[in-house]
Amino acid sequence: MSQPQLNKKAPNFDLPATGDQNLSLKDFKDKNLVIYFYPKDNTPGCTTEGQNFRDLYQEFQEHNTEILGVSRDSVRVHENFKTKHEFPFDLLSDKEEVMCNAYDVIKLKKLYGKEYMGIERSTFLIDKDGKLHQEWRKVKVKDHVSEVLETVKSL
Repeated sequence: MSQPQLNKKAPNFDLPATGDQNLSLKDFKDKNLVIYFYPKDNTPGCTTEGQNFRDLYQEFQEHNTEILGVSRDSVRVHENFKTKHEFPFDLLSDKEEVMCNAYDVIKLKKLYGKEYMGIERSTFLIDKDGKLHQEWRKVKVKDHVSEVLETVKSL
């Protein structure tokens, strides 16, 4: 699978999301968009990352930027995760890995000596013109959201 290219049109998506809706790239026309892919709801790293985006959400909004989280969890699981942690942004369900494959985030991972295919924590910044401005791959949660916000402020 080819990776999306910087300064080129970002891969489109149309997926079920929290709030009983389907969202696609065109829904964010004239806004910057941060899309963060994470492995699984209610796990320590994914919870911390979501909380960090939540805590800085207002600052992203002040810079004309919306946030979306994406994992393979169901919308129902997403709704519970979003409510429990008071996330002010929507979460997309990519059970079929269509968006994950378009953004090339499904990678071979290891856990307790077992190999499996899973989501590699990754974040993408799409500018208001729908072009991929920046990508972060193999993300470490600590300080990541602040780094994304600093990049958004430079747009």
